[in-house]
Amino acid sequence: MSSRKPLVSVLIDTYNYGCYVEEAIDSVLMQEFPAHDREILVVDDGSMDDTAERVRKFGDAVSYFRKANGGQASAFNFGLRHARGKYVAFLDADDYWLPGKLSRVVDEFEKHPDAAMVYHGLRQLDSGEGRIWDAQAAEVSGFLPAKARDLLRYTWFPTSFLAFRRSALDLVLPIPESLTIQADAYLSGLIAFVAPVVAVPEFLAIYRVHGSNLFACGGRNDPVRCELRARTRKALIDGMKRWLHERSYDLARPELQMLLKQWEAIERRTRFCYVPQVVGTFRPT
Repeated sequence: MSSRKPLVSVLIDTYNYGCYVEEAIDSVLMQEFPAHDREILVVDDGSMDDTAERVRKFGDAVSYFRKANGGQASAFNFGLRHARGKYVAFLDADDYWLPGKLSRVVDEFEKHPDAAMVYHGLRQLDSGEGRIWDAQAAEVSGFLPAKARDLLRYTWFPTSFLAFRRSALDLVLPIPESLTIQADAYLSGLIAFVAPVVAVPEFLAIYRVHGSNLFACGGRNDPVRCELRARTRKALIDGMKRWLHERSYDLARPELQMLLKQWEAIERRTRFCYVPQVVGTFRPT
């Protein structure tokens, strides 16, 4: 590993996604961005498939770390202990970036030296049908707590659409490791209270929808998955409330009350997404 610090750390988390991880890594390597200014870290959260063999094909272009299975927050915390970049861009191993992503994100950070996070439009791929579509999601910029309307419109985007200024990200770390999923929501939810965020209107990554997604429409609504979603949503909300309280945010403020109620409504909907067939099945929108 070079002693020279890279400008950007690309952190790829993976668990049993050997069938996708090479495409994710390739999408980073093919970025028109100086190789000496970025590092690629792959954190394997205890995969039991051929992930290790597939990642090692890339040799010194990738730093590969394998750890015991602990979930997404555990993988992020582990990877961030090794990341050296001024900026950190996240990528789930089952997603991939589009050309120009890295340069565009870094340009926005350089233009906005107070920005804590840069994120961009959400494009999705149905793996089964090959259909690609652009999600309709609010993209808001600025210091969101200063404007109640912007704060309430703000949508948490998935891992592969998020990049952070490391100095700002450190203020919300470590991520509670009870978040075996949804660590990305914890980071993007709280970073808005640290400093301004910047939304880029372009679509710069692909979120892959497949049968193993836990939250996307391709994910199955079986009892185990629904229980995991509900438990993690509760841990997410509790962790965010704790962080805000410890930093003297008044949780009784009207806009925070409304925001918390939105989070809690999502948690309740997640909790009841599965009901045994004797009483019917509720399918969330």
